Amino acid sequence: MVDGTGGPERLADVGVSGDRIRAVGDLAGASAAVTLDVRGRVVAPGFIDVHSHSDAYLLIEPDAPSKLAQGITTEVNGQCGGSAAPRLGQARLSSDWASQTYPELTAGGLLRPGAAPGPTWDTVASYRALFEAVRPAINTVQFVGHNTLRAGVMGYVPRAAEADEVREMGRRLERALDEGAWGLSTGLIYQPGKYAADGEVGALARVTAARGGMYATHMRSEGDRLLESLGEVLRLARETGLRAQVSHLKTSGRANWHKVEGALALLNGAREEGVRVLADRYPYTASGTDLDVVLPDWASAGGRDAILENLRAPATRRRVVEELDAGGRDWTEVMVGGGWSDSVRAFSGRTVAEAAAALGLTPGEAVCRFIDADDTRTGAFFFGMCEANLRRIYTEPWVMVGSDASLRAPWGPLGQDYPHPRAYGTMPRFLRLLTGRCDGFARVCGLEEAVRRITGLPAAAFGLRGRGEVRAGAFADLVVFDEAGFVDRATYAQPHQFAEGVGYVVVNGAVAYEGGRFTGVRRGRFLERGQDEQA
Repeated sequence: MVDGTGGPERLADVGVSGDRIRAVGDLAGASAAVTLDVRGRVVAPGFIDVHSHSDAYLLIEPDAPSKLAQGITTEVNGQCGGSAAPRLGQARLSSDWASQTYPELTAGGLLRPGAAPGPTWDTVASYRALFEAVRPAINTVQFVGHNTLRAGVMGYVPRAAEADEVREMGRRLERALDEGAWGLSTGLIYQPGKYAADGEVGALARVTAARGGMYATHMRSEGDRLLESLGEVLRLARETGLRAQVSHLKTSGRANWHKVEGALALLNGAREEGVRVLADRYPYTASGTDLDVVLPDWASAGGRDAILENLRAPATRRRVVEELDAGGRDWTEVMVGGGWSDSVRAFSGRTVAEAAAALGLTPGEAVCRFIDADDTRTGAFFFGMCEANLRRIYTEPWVMVGSDASLRAPWGPLGQDYPHPRAYGTMPRFLRLLTGRCDGFARVCGLEEAVRRITGLPAAAFGLRGRGEVRAGAFADLVVFDEAGFVDRATYAQPHQFAEGVGYVVVNGAVAYEGGRFTGVRRGRFLERGQDEQA
């Protein structure tokens, strides 16, 4: 047993009753209705994915297949400034979410299939009611996205917010936090949050702090202005007292790889001062987001509708193409991910450079063609990081792991996409990297410390009371895995591949996954701040 505290592994039995762990130790004399023989395997707390995007997809595939099969029992959702709720005013779901069909609740509280694509909720309260009716297999922690709030109040206009607009965002944030949201997230490279001034973000951070919430941020820059962006986060944390989470900490772009020590020095210095700041990172050297992030700022200002208008007007399209082709980007390091039209899907898994050559186009022309054909929904992977920095970041004991991916399944509506392999492989890959079981990657720590990074540390950092440890009285979120056989199979060429080596996953006392089978017994919960861990 590896208990999540970082302490040494030991032999023990674990006794579960209801949703709790009741006893840990030698239970040879105890009786049980069901006994799982897990000799020769590792028993650990259920893994916590601290940066995820499954808000909406938990309602479509409530077994959470790609996450459950890698031992994840809790996700922290609503990240990078985009959340499923509150969906008010002009706020839209992200393009991949918006095209799906969701169940809805009747006035009598009964579930029925959705009649048309699109969401069937608006507030955090109504999203939560639908979540609890669907009852997914894993727990969720729900953040509120700043981009979602901003779009709901002022649409996607590319300008600073007025004082009354900031106040309205604050009121909606207060309501969301009162309805069960955990905190505020920002995605300050995305529309429309990139136009927010420091004062706007600061005002919402103070609202969050006043209600005991957290702040998670995809910073304004993870490359050329990495250090300046970290400085902005740390100033905010100092001024408000917020617990801050730096999302997917990285040094993006070869010209910025040397900044890793400076970035870590800033964070460690702040932590020594008492600033409550931590970070997460996925165990891959390619990021994944929408292809339209490569467009010039002027061409994407205003969001989806403005992008399509610019790409469908010949003169402005020519200007976009010219700027993309003259921009100096290495298109061999940009891979086409999920495509929504046949013409784009044919190039999933190939670089933009390869696709452009096959089509007889320049890279800029190919990018514009793909974004236009997919109505801006084209996904992409950006190979802009190095393994040496990945390992260096993971040597810091306060760095956790987040997949930065929504759940997927090889079947049904979520099997039609082309996801980043992190959706299926984050947890085994992280454990293999840290313990030195990946080729070319030196050992960082032992299994006990690696497990702490994905259990006890995130539970403490996010205030998940009664989770993240194997001990009497804690919630019975558990994973049983074969240490040597716990491996990731998903690749950029074949992303829909389940992790191997997990024998059982228990969520709130229920066996949700057993020997490669999703049992259909789902007891995931919408977690709230300050929930009492006592039975």
